[in-house]
Amino acid sequence: MKYLFALVFIGQFCYSQSPYPQDYFRNPLDVTLVLSGSFAELRSNHFHSGLDIKTQQRTGLNVYTAAEGYVSRIKVSHYGYGKALYITHPNGYVSVYAHLKKFAPEIEKYVKACQYEKESYEVEMFPSPNELPVAADEVVAFSGNSGSSGGPHLHFEIRDNEERPINPMLFGIDIKDTKRPFISAVYAYPKNRNSHVEDSKTRKELRLIPLKNGDYNTEPIEALGEIGFGIVSYDQQDLAHNKNGLNNIQTFYNGNKSFEMDFKRFSFNETRHLNRYIDFEIFKEKKSRVQKLFVQSGNTLSMLKDVDNHGYIKVEDSTNSVYKVRLRDFKGNETWLSIPIKGKPAKEVLEAPELKPNTYILANQVNELEQNNVKVYFPKNTFYDDFHIAFDVSNDTLKLHRDVVPLTKSYTITYNIENYADDEKDKLFIASLYGYYQRPNYISTKRIGNLLSARTKSLGTFALARDTVSPTIQPVNFQDGKWLSKLSHLKVKIDDDLSGISNYRATINGQWILMEYDYKKDTLTYDFQDNISTATENNLKIIVTDNVGNSTTFETTFYRK
Repeated sequence: MKYLFALVFIGQFCYSQSPYPQDYFRNPLDVTLVLSGSFAELRSNHFHSGLDIKTQQRTGLNVYTAAEGYVSRIKVSHYGYGKALYITHPNGYVSVYAHLKKFAPEIEKYVKACQYEKESYEVEMFPSPNELPVAADEVVAFSGNSGSSGGPHLHFEIRDNEERPINPMLFGIDIKDTKRPFISAVYAYPKNRNSHVEDSKTRKELRLIPLKNGDYNTEPIEALGEIGFGIVSYDQQDLAHNKNGLNNIQTFYNGNKSFEMDFKRFSFNETRHLNRYIDFEIFKEKKSRVQKLFVQSGNTLSMLKDVDNHGYIKVEDSTNSVYKVRLRDFKGNETWLSIPIKGKPAKEVLEAPELKPNTYILANQVNELEQNNVKVYFPKNTFYDDFHIAFDVSNDTLKLHRDVVPLTKSYTITYNIENYADDEKDKLFIASLYGYYQRPNYISTKRIGNLLSARTKSLGTFALARDTVSPTIQPVNFQDGKWLSKLSHLKVKIDDDLSGISNYRATINGQWILMEYDYKKDTLTYDFQDNISTATENNLKIIVTDNVGNSTTFETTFYRK
């Protein structure tokens, strides 16, 4: 017994020795850390690369540098991270702060100088190490809701010198968490036609039984052959109700480990394989992310460890066995799932023949489809598997399967528009059709002569759409010919009902001004502190253009002392 205790103690001691510095990085905010999003949790088309820290439903909180270093990158975008700051530290790590409201004064001045020089709100800068040094505990920015943020919060990352994001909690960033992970659904997956679960040769949802101690069982199942399993699971911290991601998943078959997923670190070039890791069809149809505890071809995620037989188990006839799943969060709270399995052949079931489209895709080669005035080009290895694809064109509507197949890269759709009148061609674009009413959604479209082309990473239904309506521009907090001396900002609302806003340009008395575009509120905002004009009488001119070139010009005069 003493030897077993020694081995356990040594294992725990080794596990606790982190290769990451523990007292180097500080909390980037001066409030209690509460998460709305955890590291590597499952998002649409990617793993989350940091911690989403709540900011008490407000913006403007002080954001501190996690340690001394220098600002090595600044990026300002309408979408994505919005206003983002990157700080390189002497130990080689990079901390990232995103969705900011604004930067600290010295950094803000640096950014605005670049924006006015380039006459663009969207900019990206790479300051040299001596341009913007920062000390430990220095306020470098203020929290916000910029970019593709769904609400006020700070997105915080730590990356290594290869730009790989690492869980910041590995560096001692502490979050209170005493709750065990939860499971909401379990699925079984026969690997091939020689396998079955409960007489089914396709995916089968199992009945989940919560236990009083927080663990889970399923009802005993009858199966035979090679079987994989999948779970829908999440974790919660003590101070928030958000459903966050896990830290580690392991599976065991009759006591032998068969699979592990360790959400500790990943690289951005592999994150697209999330759609292979989850059951993509269930996600698209039910908005539920089933994590497959087996590995299919093309899933090369570095977070996978100790995978035996690709994570599948082999159920023999006339056997009784048990499959177990252990879920753990970062604080070590764990939950177990047990699935009792009886090895038994399937009953003879007459299956209706599956009707499949005639067009067949070979994943490891280029595939080109053409019908009427539409061509589709799939580069080599666009798909993970060979499959029958539904392909049909009717009245400029392209039906390209259903959006339930994961893709690894973009493909190209091309329309020949030679039969359209010349005055119509400039207003056409390729749209994906979505929702019950099949509304058109603009896809970035290029035109060369009579050919329109667009690239996308989703299957589905597409069509040619036509936009002849110009954007709208409406003042929000001022009127024409009024004195605006007491205003700190100018605000206008811009909108486009179909193809969407492509670009905008604003001037005061002919001089370009910086207007911040918040696409979530459809507003442009100018800060009078930029001091572009000191004149009393001012002419404001704003030109807004949509994605097919329709343009609207707004002009007004205001007075200011």
